Amino acid sequence: MSQSWSTTGQQSLRKGVSLRPGNPFQSLRPELWTQPLTPWQLQYIQELSSYRLQRMPVQYILGEWDFQGLSLKMVPPVFIPRPETEELVEWVLEEVTQRSRVVRAQGGPLILEVGCGSGAISLSLLSKLPQSQVIAVDKGEAAICLANENAHRLQLQDRIRIIPLDVTLEDSWAHLLPWGPVDLIVSNPPYVFHRDMEQLAPEILSYEDPVALDGGEEGMDIISHILALAPRLLKDSGSIFLEVDPRHPELVGSWLQSRPDLFLDLVTVRRDFCGRPRFLHIQRSRPQRGCPADAWPVPQPPRVAG
Repeated sequence: MSQSWSTTGQQSLRKGVSLRPGNPFQSLRPELWTQPLTPWQLQYIQELSSYRLQRMPVQYILGEWDFQGLSLKMVPPVFIPRPETEELVEWVLEEVTQRSRVVRAQGGPLILEVGCGSGAISLSLLSKLPQSQVIAVDKGEAAICLANENAHRLQLQDRIRIIPLDVTLEDSWAHLLPWGPVDLIVSNPPYVFHRDMEQLAPEILSYEDPVALDGGEEGMDIISHILALAPRLLKDSGSIFLEVDPRHPELVGSWLQSRPDLFLDLVTVRRDFCGRPRFLHIQRSRPQRGCPADAWPVPQPPRVAG
């Protein structure tokens, strides 16, 4: 159903009824406000309504969605980016602009995104950081295809490498070495506690890929792999930015304390717009021989930002 809807929906949108979030009713020409709907338009609205009554997410029904001002194509079962993730992007942008000097000779950071999905995080960072470069990885074929399509739609394909990769596999980091070391690792990984999966809304359970959501018993399965991978790929004092469950800051802090060999420090915990501890800034605390130093500040004791 996902492929047939994607094709039909995109064709219908091109016929003249634009329902994109970036085109609200206020943008309609005044003469259309009172113009009766055609039989085709009525049929199309009924078709859209029937999909929604089946609990299909609006993002999949429309076939596209706005994220950080970018219009991204959306296709099931690729994970739909949430508003909280826009906050993660904003935080990364704040940190980059506050740096005391440029990271690379080219003037922008080299960023690794783990679990790129539709490409929302990577492409929004590229659009706001004109001299940055991104390596985006995902183990899902549908995600890789969609991220590539979105990169071309936005004409950002020349600054991003989208690579099929499962970070849980042994020595997966070796496949990324030719493009590293990186300044930043950013991820909105699967972090839902396995026992909480059945409580998710039907829109999520029936349409989105559970692999992009289920983080294992304590939601830490992919998070721990990212942290174990990071020291091999980060530059000196490089940073990791993660979106997590509100229960994770304490769990991640304890996990890092149990792995002093990684030389990673939890620097900051930041709250989302609902006041929940949602985002983590983790920093490499020990230089790695042979990797050029960058300009991230010296790690400070963990703090919670509002």
